[in-house]
Amino acid sequence: MEEAKSVTTSSAGIRYGLFYGLVSIALFIIMSITGMDMQSGLVRVLSSAVFIAFIYLAHKYFKDEGNGFMSYGQGVGIGLFLSLVGGVISSVFTFIYIKFIDDSMMQQIMDKARYDMEERGMSDEQIDQAMEFSAMFMSPMAMLIFGIVGAVFIGLILSLIVSIFTQKKDTSFGM
Repeated sequence: MEEAKSVTTSSAGIRYGLFYGLVSIALFIIMSITGMDMQSGLVRVLSSAVFIAFIYLAHKYFKDEGNGFMSYGQGVGIGLFLSLVGGVISSVFTFIYIKFIDDSMMQQIMDKARYDMEERGMSDEQIDQAMEFSAMFMSPMAMLIFGIVGAVFIGLILSLIVSIFTQKKDTSFGM
């Protein structure tokens, strides 16, 4: 008799969260080396597409290694574990990178924000006030915390959506 495979929502989410975190680091390094604007729309779309792909792959893994089924709630749970683990990994890397490798990155982000506000026609007083407010949230530690919280929040939203399409209900009624 074949032994039943055991995969849980947490094990699938953690497994693919590790993969997602490592891929996120690789993408971050590539974007840094090539000088891409990490706040651009293209980067945001690419990041979301990678996130969605990993949620899909984690759901597929869960179904393939389990009993072939996955409820909507299990799909959301897998996505949350994935986003938490991936968010921690990528945020810790970003913290280390900004704190110890390239501390000029924070200034580049602030300069870009100032430029964008000038382009929108904001007054110098408005820009100075906005920059002062932004500076409170632009420390490596703040970015670490917001990175994790943001990853989990975005992961929840994407998991809610992806799970609609990847769920597979068991209709056998225990037979």
